[in-house]
Amino acid sequence: MAGTEYTLPRATFTDPVKLLIVVAPFYRDIADMMIAGAVAEIEASGGTHEIVEVPGALEIPTAIGMADRMAKFDGYVALGCVIRGETTHYDTVCNDSSRGITLLGLQGTLVGNGILTVENRDQAVARADPIQMNKGAGAAAAALHLVALGRKWGGRRKGVGFLPEPDTTRSDHDKDAPKA
Repeated sequence: MAGTEYTLPRATFTDPVKLLIVVAPFYRDIADMMIAGAVAEIEASGGTHEIVEVPGALEIPTAIGMADRMAKFDGYVALGCVIRGETTHYDTVCNDSSRGITLLGLQGTLVGNGILTVENRDQAVARADPIQMNKGAGAAAAALHLVALGRKWGGRRKGVGFLPEPDTTRSDHDKDAPKA
Protein backbone atom coordinates (compact mmCIF):
# COMPACT_ATOMS: atom_id res chain seq x y z
CA MET A 1 0.00 0.00 0.00
CA ALA A 2 2.15 2.79 -1.32
CA GLY A 3 2.19 6.06 0.53
CA THR A 4 0.33 4.96 3.64
CA GLU A 5 1.36 4.95 7.27
CA TYR A 6 -0.23 1.54 7.72
CA THR A 7 2.19 -0.63 9.69
CA LEU A 8 0.51 -3.99 10.37
CA PRO A 9 1.55 -6.89 8.17
CA ARG A 10 -1.01 -8.02 5.60
CA ALA A 11 -3.64 -10.38 7.00
CA THR A 12 -3.28 -13.97 5.83
CA PHE A 13 -5.92 -16.66 5.53
CA THR A 14 -6.11 -20.43 5.09
CA ASP A 15 -9.76 -20.30 3.95
CA PRO A 16 -11.09 -17.89 1.30
CA VAL A 17 -12.33 -14.45 2.30
CA LYS A 18 -15.14 -12.61 0.52
CA LEU A 19 -15.71 -8.92 1.18
CA LEU A 20 -18.45 -6.59 0.04
CA ILE A 21 -17.28 -3.14 -0.99
CA VAL A 22 -20.07 -0.61 -0.49
CA VAL A 23 -19.27 2.64 -2.25
CA ALA A 24 -21.02 5.99 -2.56
CA PRO A 25 -19.70 7.31 -5.92
CA PHE A 26 -20.85 10.93 -5.53
CA TYR A 27 -17.34 11.96 -6.65
CA ARG A 28 -16.80 9.25 -9.26
CA ASP A 29 -13.06 9.83 -9.84
CA ILE A 30 -12.32 9.70 -6.11
CA ALA A 31 -14.52 6.62 -5.63
CA ASP A 32 -12.79 4.84 -8.52
CA MET A 33 -9.35 5.48 -6.99
CA MET A 34 -10.51 4.15 -3.63
CA ILE A 35 -12.07 1.09 -5.25
CA ALA A 36 -8.81 0.39 -7.10
CA GLY A 37 -6.86 0.53 -3.84
CA ALA A 38 -9.36 -1.66 -1.97
CA VAL A 39 -9.55 -4.27 -4.73
CA ALA A 40 -5.76 -4.50 -4.99
CA GLU A 41 -5.45 -5.07 -1.23
CA ILE A 42 -8.21 -7.68 -1.16
CA GLU A 43 -6.70 -9.57 -4.09
CA ALA A 44 -3.19 -9.33 -2.59
CA SER A 45 -4.52 -11.15 0.48
CA GLY A 46 -6.09 -13.85 -1.71
CA GLY A 47 -9.63 -12.61 -1.14
CA THR A 48 -12.55 -11.96 -3.45
CA HIS A 49 -15.05 -9.15 -3.48
CA GLU A 50 -18.29 -7.77 -4.81
CA ILE A 51 -19.07 -4.09 -5.24
CA VAL A 52 -22.38 -2.31 -4.71
CA GLU A 53 -23.07 1.38 -5.11
CA VAL A 54 -25.39 3.46 -2.96
CA PRO A 55 -26.57 7.06 -3.46
CA GLY A 56 -24.49 8.64 -0.69
CA ALA A 57 -22.40 8.16 2.43
CA LEU A 58 -25.48 8.09 4.66
CA GLU A 59 -26.73 4.97 2.87
CA ILE A 60 -23.48 3.02 3.33
CA PRO A 61 -24.22 1.74 6.87
CA THR A 62 -27.76 0.75 5.85
CA ALA A 63 -26.51 -1.24 2.86
CA ILE A 64 -23.86 -2.97 4.99
CA GLY A 65 -26.44 -3.80 7.66
CA MET A 66 -28.77 -5.25 5.04
CA ALA A 67 -26.00 -7.33 3.47
CA ASP A 68 -24.89 -8.59 6.87
CA ARG A 69 -28.42 -9.85 7.56
CA MET A 70 -29.34 -11.04 4.07
CA ALA A 71 -26.17 -12.16 2.25
CA LYS A 72 -23.00 -14.11 2.92
CA PHE A 73 -19.87 -11.97 3.26
CA ASP A 74 -17.00 -12.25 5.70
CA GLY A 75 -16.61 -8.49 6.03
CA TYR A 76 -17.28 -5.12 4.48
CA VAL A 77 -15.42 -2.11 3.11
CA ALA A 78 -17.16 1.27 3.30
CA LEU A 79 -15.92 3.76 0.68
CA GLY A 80 -17.07 7.30 0.01
CA CYS A 81 -16.07 10.91 0.18
CA VAL A 82 -17.65 13.90 1.89
CA ILE A 83 -16.18 17.29 1.00
CA ARG A 84 -17.09 20.28 3.16
CA GLY A 85 -19.53 22.63 1.48
CA GLU A 86 -21.26 25.85 2.45
CA THR A 87 -23.83 24.31 4.81
CA THR A 88 -23.89 22.19 7.95
CA HIS A 89 -25.02 19.18 5.89
CA TYR A 90 -21.33 18.14 5.83
CA ASP A 91 -21.32 17.68 9.61
CA THR A 92 -24.49 15.59 9.54
CA VAL A 93 -23.23 13.30 6.79
CA CYS A 94 -19.80 12.85 8.37
CA ASN A 95 -21.10 12.22 11.88
CA ASP A 96 -24.05 10.01 11.00
CA SER A 97 -22.26 7.80 8.45
CA SER A 98 -19.40 7.27 10.91
CA ARG A 99 -21.82 6.61 13.77
CA GLY A 100 -23.70 4.06 11.65
CA ILE A 101 -20.53 2.17 10.82
CA THR A 102 -19.40 2.27 14.45
CA LEU A 103 -22.73 0.84 15.61
CA LEU A 104 -22.46 -1.97 13.04
CA GLY A 105 -19.01 -2.78 14.41
CA LEU A 106 -20.27 -2.85 17.98
CA GLN A 107 -22.87 -5.38 16.85
CA GLY A 108 -20.15 -7.65 15.46
CA THR A 109 -20.17 -6.61 11.78
CA LEU A 110 -16.60 -6.50 10.41
CA VAL A 111 -16.23 -3.16 8.60
CA GLY A 112 -13.24 -1.20 7.35
CA ASN A 113 -14.25 2.47 7.23
CA GLY A 114 -12.93 4.30 4.18
CA ILE A 115 -15.33 7.24 4.10
CA LEU A 116 -13.15 10.29 3.54
CA THR A 117 -14.19 13.49 5.33
CA VAL A 118 -12.17 16.35 3.91
CA GLU A 119 -12.13 20.10 3.52
CA ASN A 120 -11.49 20.20 -0.23
CA ARG A 121 -11.02 18.18 -3.42
CA ASP A 122 -7.20 18.25 -3.24
CA GLN A 123 -7.30 16.55 0.17
CA ALA A 124 -9.73 13.95 -1.18
CA VAL A 125 -7.56 13.14 -4.19
CA ALA A 126 -4.42 12.81 -2.04
CA ARG A 127 -6.17 10.37 0.29
CA ALA A 128 -7.89 8.35 -2.45
CA ASP A 129 -4.98 8.03 -4.89
CA PRO A 130 -3.34 4.57 -4.65
CA ILE A 131 0.04 6.21 -5.28
CA GLN A 132 -0.41 8.69 -2.44
CA MET A 133 -2.28 7.85 0.79
CA ASN A 134 -4.33 4.94 -0.62
CA LYS A 135 -7.13 5.04 1.94
CA GLY A 136 -9.20 2.53 -0.06
CA ALA A 137 -6.51 -0.08 0.54
CA GLY A 138 -6.32 0.93 4.19
CA ALA A 139 -10.06 0.36 4.64
CA ALA A 140 -9.83 -3.04 2.93
CA ALA A 141 -6.84 -3.98 5.09
CA ALA A 142 -8.79 -2.99 8.22
CA ALA A 143 -11.72 -5.20 7.19
CA LEU A 144 -9.36 -8.09 6.43
CA HIS A 145 -7.68 -7.76 9.83
CA LEU A 146 -11.07 -7.83 11.55
CA VAL A 147 -12.01 -10.97 9.60
CA ALA A 148 -8.72 -12.55 10.67
CA LEU A 149 -9.42 -11.66 14.32
CA GLY A 150 -12.92 -13.11 14.08
CA ARG A 151 -11.55 -16.34 12.68
CA LYS A 152 -8.81 -16.45 15.31
CA TRP A 153 -11.39 -16.17 18.07
CA GLY A 154 -13.61 -18.82 16.49
CA GLY A 155 -16.50 -16.75 15.18
CA ARG A 156 -19.54 -15.41 16.96
CA ARG A 157 -20.43 -17.63 19.93
CA LYS A 158 -22.17 -15.17 22.18
CA GLY A 159 -23.91 -11.82 22.02
CA VAL A 160 -21.68 -9.01 20.73
CA GLY A 161 -22.13 -5.35 21.58
CA PHE A 162 -25.81 -4.53 21.60
CA LEU A 163 -26.96 -7.93 20.30
CA PRO A 164 -28.62 -10.15 22.90
CA GLU A 165 -27.41 -13.61 23.75
CA PRO A 166 -28.99 -16.27 21.51
CA ASP A 167 -32.15 -17.78 22.98
CA THR A 168 -31.06 -21.28 23.98
CA THR A 169 -33.99 -22.02 26.29
CA ARG A 170 -36.51 -22.91 23.57
CA SER A 171 -36.84 -26.47 22.29
CA ASP A 172 -36.72 -27.30 18.57
CA HIS A 173 -40.52 -27.64 18.60
CA ASP A 174 -40.91 -24.21 20.23
CA LYS A 175 -38.67 -22.52 17.65
CA ASP A 176 -41.37 -22.88 15.00
CA ALA A 177 -44.09 -21.55 17.30
CA PRO A 178 -44.73 -17.80 17.47
CA LYS A 179 -43.21 -16.00 20.44
CA ALA A 180 -45.61 -14.88 23.12
